[in-house]
Amino acid sequence: MNPKRLASTQDHLEIEDIRDSIVILKNGNAVSVLQTTAVNFDLLSEGEQDAMIFTYAALLNSLTFPIQVIVRSKITDISSYLARLEAQKNKQKNPNLVATISRYQNFVRDLVAKNQVLDKRFYVIIPYLETRFTKTGIKAVSKGKVNKWDTLEQAKVQLAPKKETITKLLARIGVKVKELNTQELVELFYDIYNSEVAREQKIALTASDYTKPLVEPHLLVLKRAVVTEKEGTGV
Repeated sequence: MNPKRLASTQDHLEIEDIRDSIVILKNGNAVSVLQTTAVNFDLLSEGEQDAMIFTYAALLNSLTFPIQVIVRSKITDISSYLARLEAQKNKQKNPNLVATISRYQNFVRDLVAKNQVLDKRFYVIIPYLETRFTKTGIKAVSKGKVNKWDTLEQAKVQLAPKKETITKLLARIGVKVKELNTQELVELFYDIYNSEVAREQKIALTASDYTKPLVEPHLLVLKRAVVTEKEGTGV
């Protein structure tokens, strides 16, 4: 009788693998993820706003491939910021500076307690395969089951000029672009799928750890615990 296959969290994800700064999907597609800066549109003059709108329109009209723009908002974790303030306060010998830092710490705590401080991140997703638009976003036109290593090599070739084009076009409107590397992609998707846990603790995974099974049947875990206990007692 064949042993029951272990359940893995990867079975429920669309991601097949993350290699060389590229996300390989189970449908045979692959994408690059670019993180961009933002421009405070309201602070621009009317002329600058018009110029930016026309430049952005020209950017969209010049694209020869689809992209997906994602704006992600998450509650900001200020614990590390408060810890840095505390460290600086402990270094101060001037009592006036110590009192000032303490008042500022209390102000930040009160601000976060009364209002949710959100951190906004902006991403541009560039697909490798031919895609089509749906109500839920961009989906690849699957070409059947393919070898992920072949997909990776072909995606590298096709995505490189697309990334260069997007970077140049966004630079025209004052937006800087940074491609997420493999570790940053792992951390991003970990944060997306484990938002509550990620808020309390930083991811401890490396790029290779996420491929390991993370979910096992309860009975199997219990059985392993019993075996370990017997081994420890010499039974």
